[in-house]
Amino acid sequence: MRAVGARRLRPLRLWASLVGAFLLVLGLTSTAAYGHGQRAAAPAAEQTLTWTAGDSIEHYASAPTTAVAGAATIVFENSAATGNTTGLPHTLTFDTSDPQYNHDAQVNILSNPADAQGGKHSVEVTLTPGTYHYFCSMPGHIMMSGLLTVTAAGGGDDTTAPTTSAKVEGQQNADGDFVGSATVSLTAADEEGGSGLASVEYALGADGAWQPYTQPVVVDQVGEQTLRYRATDKAGNAAAEKSVDFTVVAPSSDDTTAPETSATVSGDQDGDGNYLGTATVTVTASDTGSGVNTIEYALGADGAWQPYTQPVAVDQVGEQTVRYRATDKAGNAAAEKSVSFTVVTPPAKDTTPPTVAAAITGSKNSYGAFISSATVTLTAADTESGVASSEYSLDGGPYLAYTDPVIVDKVGAHTLAYRATDKAGNTAAAQSASFTVAQSGGVPPPPCAEHDERLTVIVGTVDTGVPNRLTPNRCTINELIEDEREWTSQALFLKHVDGVLATLVSQNVIDQREQKKIAKAAKQSKIGLPGQTTGYKTIFDGTQASFDKWEHVGGGQMDFKDGVMTVDPKIGGDLGMMWYPARQYENFSLKLQFRDDAPGTGNANGGVFVRFPNPHDFPLESRPAWVAVNYGHEIQIFDSPTGDMYKTGSVYGFDRVGLAGAHPTTKGTWNDYEIRVNKQHFKIFRNGVLINEFDNNPGQVFDPPRSGDPGTDGRRYASGYIGLQNHSTNDLISYRDVRIKEL
Repeated sequence: MRAVGARRLRPLRLWASLVGAFLLVLGLTSTAAYGHGQRAAAPAAEQTLTWTAGDSIEHYASAPTTAVAGAATIVFENSAATGNTTGLPHTLTFDTSDPQYNHDAQVNILSNPADAQGGKHSVEVTLTPGTYHYFCSMPGHIMMSGLLTVTAAGGGDDTTAPTTSAKVEGQQNADGDFVGSATVSLTAADEEGGSGLASVEYALGADGAWQPYTQPVVVDQVGEQTLRYRATDKAGNAAAEKSVDFTVVAPSSDDTTAPETSATVSGDQDGDGNYLGTATVTVTASDTGSGVNTIEYALGADGAWQPYTQPVAVDQVGEQTVRYRATDKAGNAAAEKSVSFTVVTPPAKDTTPPTVAAAITGSKNSYGAFISSATVTLTAADTESGVASSEYSLDGGPYLAYTDPVIVDKVGAHTLAYRATDKAGNTAAAQSASFTVAQSGGVPPPPCAEHDERLTVIVGTVDTGVPNRLTPNRCTINELIEDEREWTSQALFLKHVDGVLATLVSQNVIDQREQKKIAKAAKQSKIGLPGQTTGYKTIFDGTQASFDKWEHVGGGQMDFKDGVMTVDPKIGGDLGMMWYPARQYENFSLKLQFRDDAPGTGNANGGVFVRFPNPHDFPLESRPAWVAVNYGHEIQIFDSPTGDMYKTGSVYGFDRVGLAGAHPTTKGTWNDYEIRVNKQHFKIFRNGVLINEFDNNPGQVFDPPRSGDPGTDGRRYASGYIGLQNHSTNDLISYRDVRIKEL
């Protein structure tokens, strides 16, 4: 059986590794402390100073007390060779915060017997004359500390050690014993003309750790006591160790009640309550009379009593008993108590990830595409710790928790990624599967990366004049070029374009003259260069074809004129909107430009609707555009100093932005507008400036409250369509260049 006593610790090895990780998170260790660092570039060290650590948490196994100023190699070893049999990590840290000590040496080394260096590390430093205070920075290990006195190179003429003395004071009885406590004051001095005093230290008991002396030491433990002391001057001369002995007795008291004691056992347990690998016993004692003087513990039925200073870790497998007792300062001894428990060998760690498989089912056509929809079913198994979770990602989207079969009914080609994690934290490598969903009775859609039916080949914003022909795989040339993709470099984009063009020439889709024009346009587009916006899909590009893909609902009318989507001033009516029914979006960045075209001194009133359901699914709604208001969110556009309290950038009815926050610009000028929606967090940018952030929290309702408002609980969709608002005849507003990128 192994235990923690006054001098030795047998902690759980897992605890040791967790402490090391904890120190790294707190920034208490350097990279070198983990055995991965490089020595600082410095001249060859003139001296090597070595610290060692073992099982003790009170003091280092060995440590230097003096050194000479100049380059030095600091070596710290905490290994089986230096007496560490528990695997407990230790640190060697030089104090750089206390002004009474030198603070120019950066030493912060974590050493673990199981690390890559076998627990032995070193670092180069330059020492200056004076005193360095070092300690172990691990939580609770304040006893591991000491002083290093550094003298000037060459030594000097001072060869005489300081003089030291001690004085014990306090209330004494007739026998000379100190009643309740004794205060020990130390004095030290260096001879006149000497190098000066560098450090004074003391230690309690015959083998207590040395500590810096800064003020008189109060000893209140009842019994015979010994305090040792010593001093060193700046020339490195150390005074011989001295000691002073005295006895502390309890003050007279009518306390006849023994201390109250208790013990708790903690640690990882199995289903039967047995402790896996190690159990930690924590003993507590309290006394409302004279106060607790000593706590002791013993292992087993006949183990020797030992002073209890900190929790006892027991890692011997089998049935165990820890006995404990306490005595107060009046001499009242608590009755012995005990706590029993069982330690078992922990099971072997599960390092094998689960197995996971995907089954994609549904009716297929003659081309192998699923008709109307496909159902994805994941199965996972783990024979050790068990499956904790399964996840899937569709078409490059975020991983989502898998709970039930997933129905995919969007027409087109799809890629499914899937994985599983077990209860031990092992995650299987992601696997993938591809499939296609076709319309009922139709053929599979072409494998086009994006939808682009513009009349000519346009790369970025450069129009080549080359007809945007349909290619043999039923994609247009623009769709194959993929200029809206997230290209990380121009070279990568140009290589892709060259490959596409070479194929098109071989297929007689384009000739060599057209090939050169498109290749030149690709280079001129600057796509892939730093600062170029890529990755956005244009859903309104200023052409009639793209405008025709939008649909109007509600009052008023939106027209297409000169490449712009604008409110028709001739048709009045209630609020309406143009919406993009091609698909729904969940997490995205939506970019567009808007312009205030209101007549006279008035201001346009418009907005962008996001994440609303199909308005045709609400046949009883007499004003279908209000479906977007009631079930989605409107990102307001309104720069008027009067009227509606919600200005540009507001989330209408939920989050107000004042006129100053809206950053209004001159009427008749185009403004860039970006709306980023990620889960339930919204960011709104105007002309590159963040003007609002909003979190869609459950239970929110319109402000001021409106009759019939469904609020946000499940009724405001987490995904939906995109729409552009037309408000009324006088609130004329125009839109152009609408682009979206899924996040």
